[in-house]
Amino acid sequence: MKKEKIVLAYSGGLDTSVIVPWLQENYQAEVICVAVDVGQQEDFQKVEERAYKIGASKFYHVDKKKEFVEEYLFPTLQAGAKYENKYLLGTSTARPVIAKALVEIAQQEKADYIAHGATGKGNDQVRFELGIKALAPEIKIIAPWRIWNLQSRSDEIAYLEKHGIDLPFPSKKHSYSQDENLFHISHEGNELEQPEKEPNYSNFLKFISPLENTPEEAEYLRIGFQQGIPVSLNGEQMDGISLIQKLNSLCGKHGIGCIDMVENRLVGMKSRGVYETPGGTALYFAHEELERLCLDRETFHKKMELSFLFAKLVYNGQWFTRLRKALSAFVEVTQEYVTGEITLKLYKGNILLAGSSSPYSLYSEAFSTFEKDEVYRQQDAEGFINLFGLGIKIESLLRNNNK
Repeated sequence: MKKEKIVLAYSGGLDTSVIVPWLQENYQAEVICVAVDVGQQEDFQKVEERAYKIGASKFYHVDKKKEFVEEYLFPTLQAGAKYENKYLLGTSTARPVIAKALVEIAQQEKADYIAHGATGKGNDQVRFELGIKALAPEIKIIAPWRIWNLQSRSDEIAYLEKHGIDLPFPSKKHSYSQDENLFHISHEGNELEQPEKEPNYSNFLKFISPLENTPEEAEYLRIGFQQGIPVSLNGEQMDGISLIQKLNSLCGKHGIGCIDMVENRLVGMKSRGVYETPGGTALYFAHEELERLCLDRETFHKKMELSFLFAKLVYNGQWFTRLRKALSAFVEVTQEYVTGEITLKLYKGNILLAGSSSPYSLYSEAFSTFEKDEVYRQQDAEGFINLFGLGIKIESLLRNNNK
C-alpha cells in the first residue's frame, strides 16, 4: 500500500523536531518538512540537516519574504490595523503566508495531510487551519499538541531519546517563547506571565536597545509613500524588505517600537507579551500622519472605524475571507492620494512628527490661517451653528417646558 504524505510546517526547533518521528509512528506516513522564510534570522541549511537527521523524506525552504511584505504587511499597514489599538499584528500577518506556502507544497506533493506545531492554547492553530481550509478544504489537518500525551519539554526530549534521536537543544529553563520574522519579534513566558512584574528587557530584547543605552542625540529620518505604500527612506528608493530592515536598525537603536501588552486571545484567555516592532512602529506613525494630511474628514473617520475590524480579522486568522477582501478594496480606494513624505524625529523611545508634505495635501493655509484672509466668511459660522445645533435647542426647549 502506498504511504500517505504529510506536509509539516517545520521550524527546526524541539517541538516540530519531535513531531516528525511522532507522525511517522502514529500515521506510518512520509513526512515532508517545509520551512517558510518570512525573514526570521535562521540558518536554513542547519534546519534542513536537522530535518533529514530526524527522518524527513523531503525538505523545502520556501522564501516568502517579498510576498509577506507586499501582499500582507503593506495592505495591513495601509489599513492602519492595530489589534486592540496597540499590537501591530507582526505574527498574525505572517501566518496566512505560511499557510499558503504549506498548501502550495502539499498540492505539489499530492499530500494527504498538513501538520503544524501550534499549541491548543494559542491563536496560531486557528490562523494556520483557517488558511488551509480556505485554500485547500480537501486536505486534512493534524495538530499533534491537541492529541498527543507529551506535556513538557523534558517529555519531548525523552521521546526523541527513546527513538534514538540525539540532537542538541538549548536549555529552556530561562528562555522565552519567541516568534520572529522580518517585521517583528514577540516574547512570552517567564516573568511575562505575571503582569505585576516589570519585564527583564536586558534578557530578551533583540531588535531594540534598552532606553538606557540609546543615543543622547535625536535622529531625523524621512519616509516617502506612494499611494500608501512606503517606497523611500531619506530620499533613497527602496524595496519593501530593505526599507523595513533599515528602519529596524535605525529605530531600534533609539529604543523605538517596544510594547508590553496584555491582550485578549481568540481562544478566550488573556495573555501577556512583549513585541518588538521598531521599523513597523515608524511606518504606522508616518502613514497615519500622511493620511491626516491627504484624506478628507469623513473618509478618515470611517477608515479609523473599519481599521479595528480589519485588525480583528487578521488577528483571528480570517485573512482569506470575503469580508477582509472587501475591507481591503475599501482601503485601496482611500489610498489613491496618500502620497508624500513624512519627517520623523527619533529620541529615547519616542517618535515625533517633524514635518509632512504631499502634492495631494488637503491642508490650506489660506483657509486655516489666524491672519487676515480673503476666502473665509466668519459670519457664515453663525448660520451653520444654528442649524447644526437646532435639534439640541428644540429638545432642550420641549423637555424643559414639560417638567
